[in-house]
Amino acid sequence: MIIYQVDAFTKVPYRGNPAGVCLLDEPAPAAWMQNVAREMNLSETAFLDPENDGYRLRWFTPTVEVALCGHATLASAHILYETGRLALEHTARFFTLSGLLTARSCGDQIELNFPATPPTPADAPGGLTEALGVTALAIAKSRFDYLVEVATLDELLAVEPDFTTLRRLPVRGTMVTCPGGDDYDFHSRFFAPNAGVNEDPVTGSAHCTLGPYWGQRLGKTEMLAYQASARGGVLHVRLDGERVILGGQAVTVLHGELVGATVYQPGEK
Repeated sequence: MIIYQVDAFTKVPYRGNPAGVCLLDEPAPAAWMQNVAREMNLSETAFLDPENDGYRLRWFTPTVEVALCGHATLASAHILYETGRLALEHTARFFTLSGLLTARSCGDQIELNFPATPPTPADAPGGLTEALGVTALAIAKSRFDYLVEVATLDELLAVEPDFTTLRRLPVRGTMVTCPGGDDYDFHSRFFAPNAGVNEDPVTGSAHCTLGPYWGQRLGKTEMLAYQASARGGVLHVRLDGERVILGGQAVTVLHGELVGATVYQPGEK
């Protein structure tokens, strides 16, 4: 059983967000997938097995299964195209906890078609802005996470969250964002200690919220975004009704074989 590690939302190795991609011949037990994700110790590991005209796709952090993950979906599509399991002219179809997601090769990028998760104004849970150490210009909440807007890139880059406090709050994840400058329409960072990831390097699912938020603010349907983590990542964001198209690049950095006791027995539940 081959497992890959792919850096997503970058064309340069050791940048972007690393994701594990495990190709299965049949569905695997959830507990085994969680163990493999914990072993990989990446923000997400994706598991794919053939289903109908596509693949069942599930994502696991080192501690939990998640309902939507952009960078590991990009990594999965990248591996299907790179290994020849899917021809470049064909659309990848993924059956997920967030419904049908698709990906297609488009020049030097892969475009993901995801559901939009626009935020609505909300009060922050007590202690959230204090744990982030920011002055919030606006606070909103999406289906999954909180959004906190700050004034400048310098303030965004200076955020050093109190993760102990964040873990006590009823928050899956928090995106902190600010307007862009000459090169990008907006910047962001994403923190999710309750999902086992203190800071996610590049978060596709967050841009299903950030895209509608900044699209309304800027009066744009196409934007270029930068997630300002230590590794950094670039995302092309296009609004399409109730969908968000996320474009990015990916590069494979390693692959290996799961051996011995790490492999579950076929048919095991």
